[in-house]
Amino acid sequence: MKLLFVHQNFPGQFLHLAPEMQRRGHDVRAITEASNTHRSAVPLLRYAYKPPPVDPGQTRLGRNYTTMSDRAVIVARLAQRLRAQGYVPDVIYGHSGWGETLFLKEVWPEARLLVFAEFYYRGEGADSGFDLEFQSRSFDQVMIAQGRATHLGQALVHADRGLSPTRWQADSHPPLLRRNIEVIFDGVDCDRLAPNAAAQFALPDGRILKRGDEVLTFVNRNLEPYRGYHIFMRALPDVLAARPDAQVVIVGGNDVSYGQPPKDGGSWKDLFLAEVKDRLDLSRVNFVGQVPYDRLVDLMHVSRVHAYLTYPFVLSWSMVETLAAGTLVVGSNTPPVAEVIQDGITGRLVDFFDVQGWSAALTDALARPEVYQPMRAAAQAMVRERYDLRSVCLPQQIDLLTRLERS
Repeated sequence: MKLLFVHQNFPGQFLHLAPEMQRRGHDVRAITEASNTHRSAVPLLRYAYKPPPVDPGQTRLGRNYTTMSDRAVIVARLAQRLRAQGYVPDVIYGHSGWGETLFLKEVWPEARLLVFAEFYYRGEGADSGFDLEFQSRSFDQVMIAQGRATHLGQALVHADRGLSPTRWQADSHPPLLRRNIEVIFDGVDCDRLAPNAAAQFALPDGRILKRGDEVLTFVNRNLEPYRGYHIFMRALPDVLAARPDAQVVIVGGNDVSYGQPPKDGGSWKDLFLAEVKDRLDLSRVNFVGQVPYDRLVDLMHVSRVHAYLTYPFVLSWSMVETLAAGTLVVGSNTPPVAEVIQDGITGRLVDFFDVQGWSAALTDALARPEVYQPMRAAAQAMVRERYDLRSVCLPQQIDLLTRLERS
């Protein structure tokens, strides 16, 4: 099979699939942005894209589509050059989020196109208007959110098939598009993540945390409201007051992955830390920034309780990985989390905005680890059955590519 992956930050969601297809002897290549610094054994074809300034007054709700379709044009030009050199893929698998796949069927109409349909923006019922502390429910906001989905719908209309990692993310798409989407999770390596009694995690000041210590973790790419950082920080004072031996480890950068930066500048991290720092023992609150994956796995293994919050939005890999590592997850009772965690069976669910509820749930989980051992065991078994990379998700992904290539 000639298989072409397309992702501006390759490998992205194709981290395991692309090298596995290459290992099986297929001709695997990838198109990615020139600024992408990830190393890959897969041959990379790079394009340069610098978004031109867009006048909001002129483009209005179309400015997002303008940016995405401009990128698509550059990717299509690269595809034309590849076609002129005689390269024709059997299957193209690309992420639809940045517009890169929009015109590839115009270059290679005989190729089968699979798009990773991660999320479909909606005016109501998902992330838009969910957190009124930072958002509004005005009709203007509804139209803006809906306008962001234009290129996502177009990508699926021209695709032969779509793939979403969770049922809820697939269901975010309109029914006409949803019918063409299969649900296959990215997959977590349950063998690598299996509990490790010897694991240690070094704090910035040199202290060492070990499995069995009273450790509370919070992990996200960046610390921001979309992932509930503000709720977690507001819950912390009562947790630390009740648990004097607890150590908190917070992983995440100071940028913005989703939503908007603070209106008055600075970072969300500093804004919400300042709100509660007078009620915290800061010697027990450890901000470690973004950490390499091996260190993150060690942290999962020493964590007693992991707090995970998200708006109704895409689900983080880290939450499922933490369940596989044998750590209790206390998660927000939002649809993407509730699809994975069954409250009281495989973890705990707390209303996203219930600060006191978060304090109570985290405190109890830290205080009585033996009570929650059955939940941890049940969560590990559930993840291995539904989300394991080697035995479940990767075979399903490969089967989908094979079916597409033969169709």
